[in-house]
Amino acid sequence: MGARWSATFFAADGVDETALTRRLQAAVERVEQQMSTFRPDSDLERLNAAPIGAWMPIPRELMHVLATALEIGRLSGGAFDVGVGDLVRAWGFGASPGPDGGRIAGLAGRPSFEPPKTLQLDPASGRARRLAPLRLDLAGIAKGFGVDELAREMRAAGLSSFLVGIDGEMRAEGQKPDGRPWTVAHERPSAGERDIIGVLELSGAAVATSGTYRHRVEVAGCVLSHTMDPARGAPLENDLCAVTVLGETCMAADAWATALLVRGASEGPALARRLGLAALFVRADGAVEATWSLAPPPEMATAPMGDPYTA
Repeated sequence: MGARWSATFFAADGVDETALTRRLQAAVERVEQQMSTFRPDSDLERLNAAPIGAWMPIPRELMHVLATALEIGRLSGGAFDVGVGDLVRAWGFGASPGPDGGRIAGLAGRPSFEPPKTLQLDPASGRARRLAPLRLDLAGIAKGFGVDELAREMRAAGLSSFLVGIDGEMRAEGQKPDGRPWTVAHERPSAGERDIIGVLELSGAAVATSGTYRHRVEVAGCVLSHTMDPARGAPLENDLCAVTVLGETCMAADAWATALLVRGASEGPALARRLGLAALFVRADGAVEATWSLAPPPEMATAPMGDPYTA
């Protein structure tokens, strides 16, 4: 899915790292083959290519991710929308070669994604069908699920202290040998540079970030984010730069980071608090707001943007 995976761990001598690497690669390969839009023969793309109304058999992992995506879409008031695949392609993101003005104009009247009017799942029979000509895209949740699968493989291999990730989505278990939790830097949401504004300390938790500052395209002189606003049918434009979410699963954290980013600096924090989500919001003006207590370490007390923190 155009991303990299990583695994850092502490283990006793004798662990077969080559076998573990193969096991982890096989896990992400399964997710890629089921849920990637970069592979025309993936299970998701077969569902996208199926005739409208035709039931298609899908693997249980894909069923689980689709069901979770629909539920988070419902709880977020439609802010998380897996039916934006045509928009993603038209604007030149994902596996598409670049923006296509004609396709963008043609999507002005696209049907809204309103399950079960547009997508039906039949978990008992392991099948799904589209009821409207919408392309599904799981980029906002599948990577998080892939991280959970990496963690599952690590535990199955007998490891209890590790940090696994796919790009910015990560999950930590256990602690380092010195008793400290795993540390994950929170990147400053600024295009063209790499810097941090704080550090998250994690143990037994997942973290995911969605932002508007990395994957972008320029159209008619305007720089646009890869995140789609379902309500506008166009790339997102609001007063947030990034949202980070902590959760028990990286799949849920991944999806909620996108949903809260789309909801914006006012509605996003209110929704997170109402649902009990641990989320961090970075606004375009540099202000930082969190739905959990932030404790700044002394050595970071002079960070230039927002409040430094650990969590």
